[in-house]
Amino acid sequence: MATTLVVDGANTVGSRPDGWWKDRAAAARRLHEALMVADTSYDGIVLVLEGEAKGGVVVRTVHAPGNGDDTIVAQARAAAERGDRVAVVTADRLLKARVARYADIQTPTWLLDQL
Repeated sequence: MATTLVVDGANTVGSRPDGWWKDRAAAARRLHEALMVADTSYDGIVLVLEGEAKGGVVVRTVHAPGNGDDTIVAQARAAAERGDRVAVVTADRLLKARVARYADIQTPTWLLDQL
């Protein structure tokens, strides 16, 4: 069984007050780069970006056409329907409720501590 980690990019970047708001694209790029070299137990990682952060990354990133939460739910559902074991990284309570049937929930702090 494959495993997939779906990351709420905006929520994860925004979880640390490191100046990310000054350049959202650069903050997204830093998260993407950290994920690219992260030693995780997942077979695949999907990073979902929205808004101004979309300009920062082009490799294995899903760019939300509108609401990032809708894209995260769609990615988690698609992975679960493929038979993957899925985890979603977010601190957003409403998003947690929407993806709970498809995925385990991890916090941005959990992910950043692993990077």
